[in-house]
Amino acid sequence: MAKVSLRSRLFLSHLVVMGIGILTLAIIGRLYTPRLFVISLERYENGVLSVQRRTQLVKGFEAAWSRGMLWAILVGGGTAGGLSYWVSRRIIRPLDQMTEVTRSFAAGHLDARVPPSEILEIQRLASSFNRMAADLEGVEEHRRELIGDLTHELRTPLTIIHGYLEGLADGTVTPEPELYQRLAGETTRLQRLVNDLQELSKLEAGYLPIQAQTVALCPLLKAVVHPFSDQFVSTDRIAITLQCPPDLPLVYADPSRIEQIVINLLGNALRYTEKGSVAVNAWAQPGRVYVSVVDTGIGIAEEDVPYVFERFWRADRSRNRNSGGTGLGLTICRRLVEVQGGKIEVKSELGQGSEFTFWLPQAKGS
Repeated sequence: MAKVSLRSRLFLSHLVVMGIGILTLAIIGRLYTPRLFVISLERYENGVLSVQRRTQLVKGFEAAWSRGMLWAILVGGGTAGGLSYWVSRRIIRPLDQMTEVTRSFAAGHLDARVPPSEILEIQRLASSFNRMAADLEGVEEHRRELIGDLTHELRTPLTIIHGYLEGLADGTVTPEPELYQRLAGETTRLQRLVNDLQELSKLEAGYLPIQAQTVALCPLLKAVVHPFSDQFVSTDRIAITLQCPPDLPLVYADPSRIEQIVINLLGNALRYTEKGSVAVNAWAQPGRVYVSVVDTGIGIAEEDVPYVFERFWRADRSRNRNSGGTGLGLTICRRLVEVQGGKIEVKSELGQGSEFTFWLPQAKGS
């Protein structure tokens, strides 16, 4: 069965409606108008007109009515047909434009947008389409950035490993324990990057399981902070403190994921604090329990603060790379907090330190 375009359907539907109207008018007029004319004529003539004269008047009226009806059909039908065609084109034009935009999208022109329409329903459709187009453009931009950043992150360790292996193969590099430790360190960084990417992809796809339960935060925070404190107990370089009130309400979250978040934030704070202090604080507000990690490190510039949770972002790429970071830790922290129903924020000032704060939902009845 041949498919008919929407424009043709609209035009034909208008013609059908117009045809039914004209046919109804013609039938009713043909059947009843002469009869009504005769009745009116009898009412006003009072027997003056003869039967022959009356018949001539009726026939003249029918002829005039027929000619008038013919011209009305021609003029009215033509006008209505033209207006129907114009209206159908006006309705279909935005849909044709939308078709062209989708073809442009398929060809890779992601900046194409549907122009506004005066028709409310089509305008709603155009707005929804433009929002979808903007989202797709953002996804494609993030995909390109991810590929570029991932390529950048992989190039450095692979280049180092390849160079040392070539040197070992041709004898220009002496095999020493320090060399093998360096190679092991680069492969460890590659493995960490792959693991972080896998975990982030599972988080964003919703495949990473979250075993939420009622959790007491203070014992968990102590278990996390204590190993870090032991590492710095023999030096006066950094002081690590924990403030957690004993009556802190319970939270409803995954304890292993909370540990992962705090370890990431605490490790990040220690990485960028050469001397000073790192404090872990916990407190409660109605329905929420907050945890913050505050350091006196190098801080983040004000213009860079909005980007700290984006994947592979770093204000100082060389510093982060040398310290072994993958650029994904804070991104993973944000997603872990969000999938547990919370939110994470950052406040920072360059040269003064940073404060990362996240909250989790309070357990019911606590």
